[in-house]
Amino acid sequence: MSDGAGHDIVVRRIYGPQPDGDGYRMLVDRLWPRGMSHDRARLDFWAKDMAPSADLRSWFSHRPERFERFADAYGEQLERNPQADAFVEQCADILCSRDLYLLYAAKDAERNNAVVLRDWLGQRLGRIGRSPSRAMVRQEPSR
Repeated sequence: MSDGAGHDIVVRRIYGPQPDGDGYRMLVDRLWPRGMSHDRARLDFWAKDMAPSADLRSWFSHRPERFERFADAYGEQLERNPQADAFVEQCADILCSRDLYLLYAAKDAERNNAVVLRDWLGQRLGRIGRSPSRAMVRQEPSR
C-alpha cells in the first residue's frame, strides 16, 4: 500500500526473514509473539491498543470460515477506538518518509488482523487527504 510518495504499507509475518532497510516496524498484535525476543523483533512501535479485543480474537481463533465476520467486527472496533485518529496520523507521518511494516504472528497470511488493519488504514488515509493508490496494497509472501 503506497501513500502516493512511493512509501508502502506492507503486511508481514514477524517470524519470517526481515529485510534490512529503513522501514518502520510496527507489531499490530495484542500479545507478544511466542518465542520472539525483543532484539530479534527490532520493533519501532507496538500498537497493541489497535489490535482486536481479546474476546474477538478468541472467538475468531484463526478459523477461515469466521474471517469475514471477524473483519467486520474488528473494523467496527477500530472505528470506535478512541486512539484511532492519533494512530492514523502517526501512520501518515511515518509514510511521509518510509515504508510501514505491519507485523503479525498468525500463520495465515491472508486472514489475520494485520490485513484488516491495513485495509482500514488505507480507507482512513483516504479520508484525511492521503488518498491511497491502487499500488498501496502490498502483501509479503508468508515463509
